[in-house]
This record gives sequence, structure tokens and C-alpha cells, in this order.
Amino acid sequence: MSWTDERVELLKKMWGEGQSASQIAKELGGVTRNAVIGKVHRLGLSNRATGAAPAKSEPKEKPAPSPKVEAKPKPAPKTEPARPAPAPAAESKPAVPARRQIIPAGQPLPPQPSANEISPEALAKVNEVEKKAKKLTLMELTEKTCKWPVGDPATDDFWFCGLPVEPGKPYCEAHVGVAFQPMSSRRDRRR
Repeated sequence: MSWTDERVELLKKMWGEGQSASQIAKELGGVTRNAVIGKVHRLGLSNRATGAAPAKSEPKEKPAPSPKVEAKPKPAPKTEPARPAPAPAAESKPAVPARRQIIPAGQPLPPQPSANEISPEALAKVNEVEKKAKKLTLMELTEKTCKWPVGDPATDDFWFCGLPVEPGKPYCEAHVGVAFQPMSSRRDRRR
């Protein structure tokens, strides 16, 4: 099947009349609904906000006009007040941009190991290490800093460990002990 000028004109005409892609495919023959949708997209034909119009053989009834409802004005979005930019220093590091409020996307956080899945020794080690952590922001992380997240990303007191990483790992020694546990030891603690 090829898209001849006549077939394209028929597609445009039927699409403009509100026919569905399935109806158009059936009328054209030798083409699938998806092929019609693809051609409509490539031709840049407008999307139709409402459903397809009834087929030509069906009489078209006009729906009763719906009563107009006065729309409530939407509240203005909350924005943070503008912060003045610090004066640039002659030979200082580039300024870290001001942290914007994080808006949760409604998705649950990835599963974190629960206290009963972590050995008491590893948990004690993590608690001690987190007291010495550098508490870096996302923009301050490098390949040499521990990327273990601490806290809720939707709050201002969220940070990353930042201590030196173990070779070949994304975390420091204490967080490697929590993140990379042998399968058998995790199974044993759950029972």
C-alpha cells in the first residue's frame, strides 16, 4: 500500500469530518488504524479535542446546550521571593545556585533497608559516620564523594554523606556495608 495523493486527500477529508482512524482505515482498505494515525501525525493534521463524529449513515443529533457554570478563579501559584545574587568574588569558586523548594511528585521514595535488615554493627557504624558526614548537596557531589542520601528529599534538611568513597563503589565504607550485603545474611535477618 502506498499513500497516493487521492488516498491522502480522502484521509484529510474524513479526518476533517471527524471520522475515527479505524473508520478511515476501513474506508481506504489495505491500511491499519495505526498507519492512519501515523500519517495524520506526519501531515500535521490538528488533534480533535472531542471524540469522533458519528458515521455518515447515522443521523446527527444536537446535544442540549449545557448550562454555563461560572468558573472559580484559580489561586496564583506560590513562588519564593527573589533572592539577591551575591557579588562575584575575583578568584572564588562558582557560586552554588540558591536551592529551590522541592515539590514532591507524589511518587513513593525508593525502598530503603529497614533497621531489621541491617546488622547492628553496620547500623552503629552508619550512625557514627553520619555524625562526621560532610552533608553535601546534589550539586556538590563528585565521583570521589559518598552519594548516600540522608533524609527526605522534599525537605530542606536533606543531604548526601559526602565522605570519601570505597574504590569502585558510590558510597563510603560504612554505607557500602549497608548497601551491599550478601544475600544469605539479608534472608537470615528477615526470619
